Amino acid sequence: MIGSAKRVLAVAVAGLVVAAAATAQDAGMLPYRNPSLPANVRAADLVHRMTLEEKASQMVNHARAIPRLDVPAYDYWSEALHGVISDGVTEFPEPIGLGATFDAPGIHEMATDIGIEGRIKHVEHVKAGHSSTMEGLDFWAPNINIFRDPRWGRGQETYGEDPFLTARMGVAYVTGMQGNDPRYYRAISTPKHFDVHSGPEPTRHFADVDVSLHDMEDTYLPAFRAAVVEGHAGSIMCAYNAINGEPACANQFLLQHTLRGAWKFGGYVVSDCGAVRDIFEGHHYRPSQPEATAISVERGMDNECITYGEVKGDDDYKPYIEAVKKGYLPESMMDTALVRDFTARIKLGMFDPPSMDPYSKINPNELNSPAHRALALRLADESMVLLKNDGILPLKGAKKIAIVGPLADQTAVLLGNYNGQPTHTVSVLEGMKAEFPNAQITYVPGTQFLAEDGKPVPASALTTPDGKPGLLVQYSTGQGFEPNQIPLISRVEQGVDLNADNLPDAARGKTPLGVRWSGFIAATDTGDYLLGIKVKGGGRIVLDGRPVANTYGGDAFARVHLDKDIPAKLEVSYFYRSGDGPKIQLVWAPVDNKPDPAAIAAAKDADVVVAVVGITSRLEGEEMPVSQPGFLGGDRTNLQMPEPEEALVQAVAATGKPVVVVLMNGSALAVNWGKEHANAILEAWYSGEEGGAAIAQTLSGKNNPSGRLPVTFYKDVHQLPNFESYSMEGRTYRYFKGTPLWPFGYGLSYTNFEYGDLVLPKAVIAAGDPLNASVKVTNTGQLAGDEVVQLYLQFPDVPGAPIRALRGFKRVHLAPGASETVAFKLDRRDLSMVTERGDRIVAEGKYNISVGGGQPGTGVPVASGSFEVKGRITLPQ
Repeated sequence: MIGSAKRVLAVAVAGLVVAAAATAQDAGMLPYRNPSLPANVRAADLVHRMTLEEKASQMVNHARAIPRLDVPAYDYWSEALHGVISDGVTEFPEPIGLGATFDAPGIHEMATDIGIEGRIKHVEHVKAGHSSTMEGLDFWAPNINIFRDPRWGRGQETYGEDPFLTARMGVAYVTGMQGNDPRYYRAISTPKHFDVHSGPEPTRHFADVDVSLHDMEDTYLPAFRAAVVEGHAGSIMCAYNAINGEPACANQFLLQHTLRGAWKFGGYVVSDCGAVRDIFEGHHYRPSQPEATAISVERGMDNECITYGEVKGDDDYKPYIEAVKKGYLPESMMDTALVRDFTARIKLGMFDPPSMDPYSKINPNELNSPAHRALALRLADESMVLLKNDGILPLKGAKKIAIVGPLADQTAVLLGNYNGQPTHTVSVLEGMKAEFPNAQITYVPGTQFLAEDGKPVPASALTTPDGKPGLLVQYSTGQGFEPNQIPLISRVEQGVDLNADNLPDAARGKTPLGVRWSGFIAATDTGDYLLGIKVKGGGRIVLDGRPVANTYGGDAFARVHLDKDIPAKLEVSYFYRSGDGPKIQLVWAPVDNKPDPAAIAAAKDADVVVAVVGITSRLEGEEMPVSQPGFLGGDRTNLQMPEPEEALVQAVAATGKPVVVVLMNGSALAVNWGKEHANAILEAWYSGEEGGAAIAQTLSGKNNPSGRLPVTFYKDVHQLPNFESYSMEGRTYRYFKGTPLWPFGYGLSYTNFEYGDLVLPKAVIAAGDPLNASVKVTNTGQLAGDEVVQLYLQFPDVPGAPIRALRGFKRVHLAPGASETVAFKLDRRDLSMVTERGDRIVAEGKYNISVGGGQPGTGVPVASGSFEVKGRITLPQ
């Protein structure tokens, strides 16, 4: 069968080339340069003209220039999860916060703005002669994996635990970014990571995930299907892990049967970075790298992400040449992949006159424009979830406000992960001072934990590898944590304290710049220390051969143990690409997590205490070293608030003053004590560059909170199944039978809403027919506010059906006393469920429907009813 497919593909590509040549003779130009031809025909002509080595050099993310064909170099790797990864851009809330908005039109608008900013930055780089990582128009976003378990560190990148919500947000992102021009993309959106990928982080390069057909069709596939079939995503990223015995980037069921077969996907598949190498090195699925590369291309992978930044030599694409020469891979299959890759580049306008591409005319003033910042604030406002309020909020009449918590004056936490750098980020402290200009505001961090501070490590604590004072340092032109093979200068320095003023002459003006300090560090007292780097750029600390902290932008700290006068081997690596000059400093401090008495004193003197606490993307995130209790390799090992912050909140609450807890986090926190004792709790996520303003405006009442939880908040980790199990039994609101701390879809408001006049079909509907439903929503309170109207279905008693499932939502704004009739139309897929054996059906029988401010039975106002379906149909995958 595979041999037959190879022949068909070869004939198809050859046919495209012949058709292109015939048309091009009339046009008087090379076919691939002829804009009147279809993009895939042009791509086939171009690929047909390449040598084997030239073809191989295009199979990787850092595609090389082919001067004789006038093909420029291009790096496919760019990121834009919630803003372009670049400088001077707009950074919106982390996607878990965007999920809390339940605002698909808002996500579409945001993705449009991100695509515009991506175009502007790309033009800047091209004009400057660059073609490197994070400078292209293929953006590897959104992350539409399902946040099945709150311990997963990258769950913050997703829209939450629900397939329906994730699908709607994913389609909104894809269509917003790519635009609606029939010929050209504004930018290409790449939904990731296909598929069944959600931790644990430390095992992702070799884990083989067992998943049933039911869970695949019911939970893991729907969002990707929507992004492809409805959103027409131009690209898809395959994941690291294996699924049911086959690596994701060589998985027949996912790439061939489902993506290309059932969904008719016509774009290109890019691997996650290093995933093709994992097929050999991690999964041992093939006995050599050329064979692993070959099977990945045969199964449908078209472009391999393997290098970051500047690349020299052919190590990245050499396996493709070897695979063809050794007979593992027909060259025609490489041609098929490259036609997909170059079709995408042609549809991005890269081979056409700029005058033909409507997206080449974007005004550069739209970069980080006031309108974009205003949208960032609006989405941050909408993401705020009020979890508890005994009436203390909104804050009115408070003359003295004590703000405690280490995160209140930080901005990096607001930007989450996979973020660019805005021109200005509003901290909570800055936002509070602006929102409460007449109040006396006192700020005390209150705990060393997450304070990201320390004193410079002195020269007396450092020795070079040969025992001299200080550290040996090597400067080179390089990218990432490994020095390039082009050294600039090597010398001994007294410590790690580099800036633009003390940069050696040999390294001035050299970018990308790589620096490595090596030697030993020793403490004068035995104990635990915070060891960190305050940095502009990327940095890493390795202690006794073990990476303990790393960052690709912003400060990074680790908790380490040092014994008195016993040297520990130390390596500090740094890379810098661009900006206002390099900067890195190594600092340390003895660990002391007791609540600061100054915070307690400030609380006693205040009318109200605002405690800004939680976690950060330095603790939860993508495969990284983390040395704090409760975290492992980027994931979490429990759901509790970190102990130092819990102690701080309890200490200020013990003063008897009202306490408002503001949570910053990308995953559910089990704040059981806070739910019982705090006066109010506001879930703020990682809320983007305007996050501090949105939080302050929510506390003041200027913003009426309207976010809803996109994940279940569990009471503790014992309510969860094994993290490594991908079975959905007992997971998420659809299959969890216990009592959560707060349920999916939950969120309070400063006003009240009522539901009534639910209208449903009176007659039985036939399986396959749509369902029309409507409900009247009324604001019965004293304040204007948004309500998120949520529609849930409970299915007939068929094995495989969930407890209930979200099948519609709409955000509406209502003035006090106003009403609106909200209508829903559910199609056959909305009405469907998945059987135990994995068939998607519209089942026969009685359906219960609930439309309201959250799930039925959770204490929120709802209107409920039922309808009946006659007959049963099976839907295509």
